[in-house]
Amino acid sequence: MASIADIELAASETSLGDVFDALPALFCEMEQAIASSNRTLWLSGATAAEIESALEEASSIRTCTQIGGGDDRWLFDIGFDPQSIDIFDIVDAEGGTVLSASAAKGMWRFSVRFREREAIATFYEHLRSVGLEPTIVRLFDPTTEMHTRYGLTTQQYHTLLAAVERGYFEIPRKITMQELSDELGVSHQALSEQLRRAYRALVTAEFETSAGRGDAGFTSPV
Repeated sequence: MASIADIELAASETSLGDVFDALPALFCEMEQAIASSNRTLWLSGATAAEIESALEEASSIRTCTQIGGGDDRWLFDIGFDPQSIDIFDIVDAEGGTVLSASAAKGMWRFSVRFREREAIATFYEHLRSVGLEPTIVRLFDPTTEMHTRYGLTTQQYHTLLAAVERGYFEIPRKITMQELSDELGVSHQALSEQLRRAYRALVTAEFETSAGRGDAGFTSPV
């Protein structure tokens, strides 16, 4: 059964350690659409010039190119030295998927999904074997979590998961609704209805959560 682990570890122990040492206020967030074999990361907490300088001086970074930015944060395409510790590579080597990754105040937080819970233990030991000291903050079954928190049915959950994994929500889309429905063995109409019901459950749950917090309105998650 698939499981998700939220893991924290010191940024100083990873490929960006030198950069965080140089810029303690740095905030880093993984770009969801990975467009190259390098790491595509949003960086903020310093000027673009300061960030670029710190990246260029870091011993673990081979290449860095600013490919976007604005609103006091900048998107960099970063190539790490093959000898450095790249958490993303370790996750991939263990058959996992990085769902989100961000770092602030010198600490990384990764949300990683594995198909089997036992793989998380192997991943954890792999991190320890390269000298890292990870802390598992949270470990849970995503299906149960989505059912409890958002009211999704099992079918809705797996439909959304398939759509995300196959790139239906990316810009531009990597798969059409017809292609996705063919892969899942359902009609175009049935898939459309499943997605709309899942959207409704997610939006309703978010409205109820926001109302409970007394939020005045929506704010951007980034």
